[in-house]
Amino acid sequence: MSLWRLSEIVRTVPNSPLSLAASVLSVSFLSLYILRSRPRRTSKVAQERERVLILGATSGVGRTIAHKYASRGAYVCIVGRREAKIGEVVQECKELSSQGGFEDRILGVRGDCGNVEDMVKLREALQKAWNGLDTLVVTAGVSALQPLMTVAGVEMSPKDTVGSQATPEGIQHAVNAATAALNGNFLGPYIAAITFVPLLSYTSQSPSIMLLSSVAAVIPAPTRTLYASTKSASLLLYQALAIEHPSIAFTFVLPGTIEGDFRASAVDNPLGSSVTRIHEADPNKHGLKRDTVAARCIRAIDSGEKAVFAPLYFRAGHILYWLWPSYIEWRARVKYNFSTS
Repeated sequence: MSLWRLSEIVRTVPNSPLSLAASVLSVSFLSLYILRSRPRRTSKVAQERERVLILGATSGVGRTIAHKYASRGAYVCIVGRREAKIGEVVQECKELSSQGGFEDRILGVRGDCGNVEDMVKLREALQKAWNGLDTLVVTAGVSALQPLMTVAGVEMSPKDTVGSQATPEGIQHAVNAATAALNGNFLGPYIAAITFVPLLSYTSQSPSIMLLSSVAAVIPAPTRTLYASTKSASLLLYQALAIEHPSIAFTFVLPGTIEGDFRASAVDNPLGSSVTRIHEADPNKHGLKRDTVAARCIRAIDSGEKAVFAPLYFRAGHILYWLWPSYIEWRARVKYNFSTS
């Protein structure tokens, strides 16, 4: 379909928020179709020769991505902070790799993405073992689940004329929570980019970076102030890097809630409480399946896609936030069972 025909479709759609969102989404579908008609990345980097580094591979989607790359014969480096978990995933991946007739393709390295020394040692290990890198997958991160005033120990109600104020201890507690969220969701990806972008550029015929972000990075939600803002920061960082390094294919995957125990990594328990209050529905009953998200991530990397929303209707939600913000804000309050009354 020609660009002229696309413009005609958009021009003839009635001018309302919903219809505008629908038209933009239609163009997105067509653009995706055109993108998928391009040669796949695997024509330059064969699956059985691809060298893949996965940061945050010991749990969740990262672990499932490691399984899938191992199953198709790739060289896979498992990175996490827990030595025992690394050993488990390495063994799982070795078994999957050997089933396809591939041996000695799985590495396990203990490392914290937010630690410079760990990342430099990891880079040296990859250079020694594989002489380079083709694909960097960044899935590591931490969750945050509370309204910001709750983190600071402030109880607020619109019915109060004189409510409580944040104490110095409460403010410092909120600052500490923000620092932990920044370390996990921004500084980790930041250090990883600085460490591995040159290695990818110099040693791969088709270098690629995939950042597992979140739809919360582009659609704000209550109880996700710290999480959304730090995930948004790393997303924008990598989007800017994509412009600075056009030889590297950057892919950003923005899923909704995923099944699993990711909430256990929350860094924003309220002041004076060790109990995490959960606002939304159980992700293990209502969240996206890890296998589905992992498969979508790898397909996006292979196809060279830029931004991937999962499920796809979140793309319409992103557009609607700018066209009809009050509706999206209401839907966010419903999803997270949030009320100001």
